[in-house]
Amino acid sequence: MYRPAPFDVPDPAPLLERLARVGPAHLVTWGSEGFESSLVPLLVRPGPGPLGRLVGHLARANPQWRSFGPGVPALATFRGPDAYISPSSYPTKARDPRVVPTWNYIVLEARGTVVAHDDEAWVDEVVRALTQRHEAGRPDPWSVDDAPADYLAGMRRAIVGVELVITGLEAKRKLSQNRPADVDGVIAALAGGSPAEQAVAQAMAGDRPAGPVGPEPQLS
Repeated sequence: MYRPAPFDVPDPAPLLERLARVGPAHLVTWGSEGFESSLVPLLVRPGPGPLGRLVGHLARANPQWRSFGPGVPALATFRGPDAYISPSSYPTKARDPRVVPTWNYIVLEARGTVVAHDDEAWVDEVVRALTQRHEAGRPDPWSVDDAPADYLAGMRRAIVGVELVITGLEAKRKLSQNRPADVDGVIAALAGGSPAEQAVAQAMAGDRPAGPVGPEPQLS
């Protein structure tokens, strides 16, 4: 991942925990037909290495899992909020028109090796943990045991477990840190926008730059 110094996240592990709690990842692997990808919710688990593991499941009918095995490389990408940034929101534009649009975003990549778990007990534990994670805090949380046992058995047979052992983490928070004089203007412009724009404004407000860090990189 291209990570200019102003946007780099030196310790991405806490960000992985936060992003995995709220949204799925794009899981990309190489198979017999070339690159394959699936959007899949994943849980962060400890070990066996210092960066931990990601676990989830895919539909059995999804051919992607059939290429998984020891040593097979994989990439899981988690996205945080993102928003288009117009030069019109830059206060400095009034004195220097040399500005261009850009995009602010938060993104994390977990690299590692991936295996499939065609084991009913393994899959059942992951399904229950994922359900508890994403039902937590709801006024009437659904439980796996709310569904009939025979129906659940059939559904479990229709999925296969996925485990990615993480060997590398990289993350980027591109939130106008390179334009400290314009941060407040961008926050104000986004704060009244869409939910995604408001989320970026909130992230920027909690990540204000300490001072100038040089000219803006033109590549994202």
